[in-house]
Amino acid sequence: MSFGIISGMNTLVIGGTGFLGYHTTLKLLSRGHRVSVLAAPPMPDENLLPADVKITLTHLEALTDEELLGCLGGQDGLVFAAGVDDRVVPPRPAYPFFYKGNVLTTERLVRLAVQAGVQRAVIFSSYFLEFERRWPELRLAERHPYIRSRVEQEQAALAAAGGALNLSTLLLPYIFGSMPGRLPLWKPLIEYLNSGLPWVFYPAGGSAMVSVSEVADAAAMALEHGEAGARYPVCSENLSWRDFLQRLGKILGKPKPIVTLPKALVKLGAWFVSLAHHLQGKEGGLDLVPFVELQTRLAFLDTEFSARALGYSHTDLEPEFVKTVRASIPQSGE
Repeated sequence: MSFGIISGMNTLVIGGTGFLGYHTTLKLLSRGHRVSVLAAPPMPDENLLPADVKITLTHLEALTDEELLGCLGGQDGLVFAAGVDDRVVPPRPAYPFFYKGNVLTTERLVRLAVQAGVQRAVIFSSYFLEFERRWPELRLAERHPYIRSRVEQEQAALAAAGGALNLSTLLLPYIFGSMPGRLPLWKPLIEYLNSGLPWVFYPAGGSAMVSVSEVADAAAMALEHGEAGARYPVCSENLSWRDFLQRLGKILGKPKPIVTLPKALVKLGAWFVSLAHHLQGKEGGLDLVPFVELQTRLAFLDTEFSARALGYSHTDLEPEFVKTVRASIPQSGE
């Protein structure tokens, strides 16, 4: 299915200088929208965005309601590409941190967007929401503060939107690509694959994966055509960890045997990491030992549902793997 371009929307992208927000901003501009960006300082690159994009660098929580209403005034659309992700390990207990960063922030933003007359909004969330529904026996929201915050974020946003704001949610898996001024989150894994070790040790299982350009396509189309209250899982390919690592190794020019670790050994390693966090007075957004049960499953998504529903085409994941590798280890692609 193909949908026409709805151009000319005034759109505010929260987190527009981040990895996802940057690419989404460029996509919206290419579709004829006028985009403003609200993002935390500093700028990752001086000339990151075109000069006609109004950029406000400040922390969202530093703005009063009146100031935030001023940013939202005159906007037709809103993209929330910020929030707190599961890599952050805050002081124990973790949940208040994730609740504030994901639930309270989003509820306030959507409530004020309704007050400002914004018509359409898209929230970037996690594909963990899909598995929280699909695999109730894992008790993901109960066990993991980060996943609980994403579940409650969606609930709070939809309640705040009511019938006045068309709001949809993108469920995003692992994402690949690059941008100016920021290193890929995959850099530690790629350095591991690029090391002198003769083998690669990794858990069983696999995951849905997506290119950042496809996320931007889905975000733009959801803003223009998404249904109120809908969830859109965004996926370019489903890959086992073994296939994924072999593809990255080939790009690096260092193909290596992949040794699948027993689940018990993976849990032991997770226990030691959790213990280190505990001794530091910290707690992760994912409880690492029970998270192994999800990590070692095939956490796959329907690749076609959102593409059909929103009218975008899949992008090739391989070039984004290459960009990710080259941005992580520049000399490997030179």
